[in-house]
Amino acid sequence: MIHGVDGSVATLCLDLDTSKALKGVVDSDAARLRTLLSHAGAVFVEDFSPSGGRHLYVPLQERLSHPEARELIEALGRVATSLDPSPHQNLTDGCIRVPGSAHKSGGHQSLITPLSQAYDVLRRRNTPATIVALRAALAPELHRNRVEKERQVKATASPGPKLARLRVPGAGSESPLRRTARTGLYDTARYASASEARMAVLNHFAACGWTLTQVRNELTGQFPGLAALYGTKQDRLLPQEWAKAQAFTNAPAGQTTTPVQRRGKHAFINNTSPTEPTGGALKPSPAAIHQLVNDLENVLYAVLDHKLKEHGREGLSLRLLIRGLLGYMRTKQTAVLDIGCRSLAVALGKHHVTIARLLPILVKASDGILTKVMDARHKAADVYFIQLPAQYQQLARDLTWRKGQVHAVRPVFRALGDAAALIYEAIERGRHSPTTAEIIRTTGISRSATTNALFTMEGLAMVHRDGHRWQITATTGLRDLAARLGVLEDYQSHVARNRRERAVWHAYLERFLDQQVNEADLYHAEREEHWMPPDDKAGFWLTA
Repeated sequence: MIHGVDGSVATLCLDLDTSKALKGVVDSDAARLRTLLSHAGAVFVEDFSPSGGRHLYVPLQERLSHPEARELIEALGRVATSLDPSPHQNLTDGCIRVPGSAHKSGGHQSLITPLSQAYDVLRRRNTPATIVALRAALAPELHRNRVEKERQVKATASPGPKLARLRVPGAGSESPLRRTARTGLYDTARYASASEARMAVLNHFAACGWTLTQVRNELTGQFPGLAALYGTKQDRLLPQEWAKAQAFTNAPAGQTTTPVQRRGKHAFINNTSPTEPTGGALKPSPAAIHQLVNDLENVLYAVLDHKLKEHGREGLSLRLLIRGLLGYMRTKQTAVLDIGCRSLAVALGKHHVTIARLLPILVKASDGILTKVMDARHKAADVYFIQLPAQYQQLARDLTWRKGQVHAVRPVFRALGDAAALIYEAIERGRHSPTTAEIIRTTGISRSATTNALFTMEGLAMVHRDGHRWQITATTGLRDLAARLGVLEDYQSHVARNRRERAVWHAYLERFLDQQVNEADLYHAEREEHWMPPDDKAGFWLTA
C-alpha cells in the first residue's frame, strides 16, 4: 500500500505501464525521468516487470500529504506519457508491486538498481530540499494541471447543458493521430498495421507544415510513440515514408503534375483599352514597410499605449490587438491588411466575437493610425489601412527604434494572460532592465497584477531578478515552455474550430453561387413588359 492511515506517503511511486504506451515509449520515459530526477538531486530505486513496465521509487525523509504527492505525480505524468498516476490518485486502495513480487503474467518484479545502492537510497532517502527542487523543475506542468482543474471546476459549476460543461479547453482536445505519435498505440479497426498508422501520423504532420528535421527532433521529445512504431527501422524508413507523405499531402486530387503557370498577355495590338497599372508606384517596398512599422512602434510606446490605458481592462486587449496588426503588417509587407477576425483571434488567443467588438474601438482610439477602408463581403474580410498620421511623423523621427520586434500574443501567454505578455515585453524591449515600479509605470498595470505575473514568470524561469531589476532568462525557450504548459493543444483546437466554421460559411455562400437564373424568370409570363419605340414616319412625337 502506498498511503498511510492519514493518507500521507513515504515514497513517490512512478508506475510506467505498457498498457499506456508501447515498450519503447516506456523505456524512453524511464530515461527521461531518470534525467529529471538526477538534475533535481533526487535518489531513487528502479525495477522492471516481465510485461515490460518499469517502476521508479523516490523515498522521502518527510512524508507528503496525499494532495501534494498526487500533484507531483500528475505533473510527472505530463513528462512521461506511459506513467500511470492511478496508484497515487486512489487514497484507499493505491498500491504498487515491489521488487521480488510475483507477476500475474509469470516471473517476478526484478531490481535494476544494485542491491547495495538500493539499500543506501532507502536508508538515506530524499530531503525536503530535493522535493522543492523537483517542484521547481516541474513548474510548467504543475501550473498547467492547476489551470485545467480550475477550468473544470468552473465548467462544472456553470449553468447550462451537461454536454457543454464537459468541453473543457485543454482536456481531451488532443487529436487521435497525435496521441498515436505520443503513445504508439493506434486503433486496429482503422489501421491494419503499424506501417499504416505511421503513414497516417506523417501525413498529419506534413499537412500541418512540418519538416523532416522537426519530425526527427520530436521523436526523442514529445512524440516517442512514433519512434517506437519504427523500432530499429527508423533510419531507413523515415526518409522514404516522409517523402510519400509530402507527395500525398501536396499533390491536388487527381493531378500528378504541377500545372504550368503561363504569362498573361498585356501587349496591346490594335487595342484601345486603357493600360493596366504595374503596381510599381502603388506598392511600397519591404524596406519602406519595415521602416514604417518601426516608426509606428515608437508612436505606439510613446502615445498610443497611454491612450489605450484609459479603456481599463479592455485596454490590455486593444494594446495587444494593435501589436498583432503591426506584426501582420511586417510579415505581409503591406500597409493594407485584409485579416479576418478568426485569424486575429488565433494570434491573440481570444474569441473571434471579441476581436470583432474590439476592432471598431481600436479604429476610433488609434487617432488615424488604423482606418477601415472596405467592409467584408462573401469570403473576403474587412480591409484596414495602417499609416503614420502627419501629427506623429516628427515624433517618430525624433525617437530611436527599439531592439527586437513587436509581437501580438506569443503562444506561452495564451496560458499566462495579457498582463503577463505586456510585462514580459516591457522587460524584453526596455532600454534598460526595469524595476517593479518602472514596469508598473510603463505598462499601466496594477501593482497586484504585476506582482502576480512576475512571480508566475519567475517560477517558470522566464525572468529573474538581478538586484532590484528584472531581466529576461535567455536560456528558457518560450516555444518549449508553451508545449509544456499545454498551449499547443489549445492552439490546434482553436485552428481546427476556425477551419470547421469557415467550411460551413463557404458552403453557405456556394449554395447561392450555384443557383442559375434563366432569362424567362426575370419577366412576367402574361404581361407585356417590352415597350416599342414610336415610329419615326408616324411623326406623332415630332414637332414642326
